[in-house]
Amino acid sequence: MTTTLYSNAHVFQGPASGKGPASETAADAPAPTAFVVREEVFAFVGDEAGARAFAAHPDETVDLGGQLVLPGITDAHTHLVMMGEALGQVGLTDARNLGEIQRLLAEARAADPDARVLRGRGWLFDSIPGGAPTAAMIDEVVADVPVYLDANDYHSCWVNSAALRELGITRDTPDPSGGRIGRDADGEPNGMLFETAAVEYAWAQRDAAMTDADRDVAVERVLAAYSAVGVTGVVDMALNEVALDALRRAADRRGGTLPLRVAAHWLVSNTDDDAQNFSQVERAGELSAQHASPWLRVVGIKLILDGTIDACTAAMSTPYADGSNADAIWPADRLFPVVAAADAAGLQIAMHAIGDAASSMALDALEHAFEANGELPRRHRIEHLEYAAPGTAERMATLGVTASMQPVHADPAVLGNWIAQLDDDRVERGFAWHEYEDAQAPLAFSTDAPTAPYGPLANLYIAATRESALDPSYSASRLDRTVPIERALLHATRDAAASVGDASWRGEIREGSAADFTVVDTDVLTEPAASLLTARTVLTVVGGRVTFEA
Repeated sequence: MTTTLYSNAHVFQGPASGKGPASETAADAPAPTAFVVREEVFAFVGDEAGARAFAAHPDETVDLGGQLVLPGITDAHTHLVMMGEALGQVGLTDARNLGEIQRLLAEARAADPDARVLRGRGWLFDSIPGGAPTAAMIDEVVADVPVYLDANDYHSCWVNSAALRELGITRDTPDPSGGRIGRDADGEPNGMLFETAAVEYAWAQRDAAMTDADRDVAVERVLAAYSAVGVTGVVDMALNEVALDALRRAADRRGGTLPLRVAAHWLVSNTDDDAQNFSQVERAGELSAQHASPWLRVVGIKLILDGTIDACTAAMSTPYADGSNADAIWPADRLFPVVAAADAAGLQIAMHAIGDAASSMALDALEHAFEANGELPRRHRIEHLEYAAPGTAERMATLGVTASMQPVHADPAVLGNWIAQLDDDRVERGFAWHEYEDAQAPLAFSTDAPTAPYGPLANLYIAATRESALDPSYSASRLDRTVPIERALLHATRDAAASVGDASWRGEIREGSAADFTVVDTDVLTEPAASLLTARTVLTVVGGRVTFEA
């Protein structure tokens, strides 16, 4: 039994589990300065003398030099394999005009002239003239190979003419259910694929073109990246067969473990056929029974109810500034039976709902399921909640539904188009995570990578300041809706672990909890908030094992 004593530390704990909501402050007791890890758990947490008395002859002693020790950070909503792929693509988020985007694409093509496809990600609608990308804009600089560019929100894909030909999309190609193929005034495809059109055409082509070896590289890339920034667990959203196989192979290469804990939600897509929809839920149930280790679990299902505000595809109760609106991807008569079936099967339900009409429908579906199935142990989730109707937080608190939110999506540097599409008083209530705190609804923070940077500390900086982590020249928004860093940390550690039912065994530095923690080189609790942008991870430990060391 291996025992390691960590000394000379500043340990962040926050309030104890079960002793109040995250808004309470920690007890007056001094922060622990030492702890002992025995095998995979914290065996002792306290002061130096107590730790040395508890473990008089440890196998190893590590002096942390007074550095800050945080509980293991869980990214409570991410897309692991997609993020690994994105890290190898052309990044376009910093390109703030069409010329910059075209320059980056031309440079990427010149750097790899033998490539048969060019993939990029992260472009913003307000970087394109009129917010209307076209295939011709890409053709000007890269026309000889297919080009696929995922939008920053990953709900749209912008392609060139060669990609349209590769996908077989013509003026006669019908729009898929829940999606749209962009077209010009003459009805010809214009290079934009929205929502399920991106999924069924661009992403399906990508999945078919990638080999297992390609996906293995992507998985190893993202596992290393997350470990290097102190993330010890993730909640993977929209898992599918190829991604699950890639994660299984990664675990097999390590004797059944991973460098971070993965809890996954199986993507269930609306097929407009109840039998097929139920079949997807049944598959998720089978996988949940098969994959239940602390390293790789299928915990539930993911339902995408609407799109995004940036693309005017989020379902809103009031139209957008241009008078348009969007229908939900899942109509109520298809959604309610699936939610009830998953709830009865003991699967956690995570529903993507960005617009207020979508989040209200999500709660209606859950209330219907609760009434149909009676009392059951459950903790379901709603993802994003960028704009929700007044009273939503209180409804979620009553139902025990977790608000899964991403502060990084509120970075002022990427909000311009979001604000323009609403252009009314709804803007003032956007990203209102303080409402969920006030209502004492469960609240978990995450990044939704690769739709946003995956670094957890920059994400928490935005939560604590409403300032931009991408570009300091942008003014802060809604300073009255910030969250103190101590509470933001709890939402990214303890509460993020609790969001998938793990509160009893991980997410805190407490005796008996899994020894998942990260050490950073700056005390972000006492330094100015801007220190969150420069602090660096120096050590990441998961289950007592070092997964990253600077």
